[in-house]
Amino acid sequence: MAISRQTRLYIVLGVAQVAALAVLAWFAERQVALGPTDKLGWRPFTWPLSTERAPAGHAYSGEDHDVYVWLTLNGLGSSGDCPKGIANDAALERAVDIRLLDPRFEPVGPGERLRVTDLVGWTRVYVHRRNNKSLRYGEAVAVSYKCDVISAIIDGDARDPAKRKTAHEFLESNTVQVWINKQLEGR
Repeated sequence: MAISRQTRLYIVLGVAQVAALAVLAWFAERQVALGPTDKLGWRPFTWPLSTERAPAGHAYSGEDHDVYVWLTLNGLGSSGDCPKGIANDAALERAVDIRLLDPRFEPVGPGERLRVTDLVGWTRVYVHRRNNKSLRYGEAVAVSYKCDVISAIIDGDARDPAKRKTAHEFLESNTVQVWINKQLEGR
């Protein structure tokens, strides 16, 4: 018994629909695992940085910036900075290697003191020239909680103080702070 052309077409369409639903279910499961987009529009995405040079953390994409946040437990214990925290450019360089994003990043100038919620740390702006000769700016941020270090890289136009402020406010938001507190539970 031969299958009609119309029946074969229905079978192909049915298989295509099942495949499309499977892909949609996989994508939905992945998005649920990453977490929801917050009310300000920051969307989580898969951690893209090397876990050999920095522990896995959370990555978020906003309107103007991508923000990568991670926690290094006892990150200051061996460097002698534990009592002082992150208080200068050298301590920031030890805590955050912005060259994880691109090895061509160089500091724009000296860093400055920064407060994220009730934690104090250090921040510094970096720049590199892309292959198309445009400039790319980023910012390294590190604050300490006891001897643990909360590090962030802000990838976007870090020259603009308003955009930097938006990224810093995101670091203080519930989205980031809840994740950090869960990581610090029991310490």
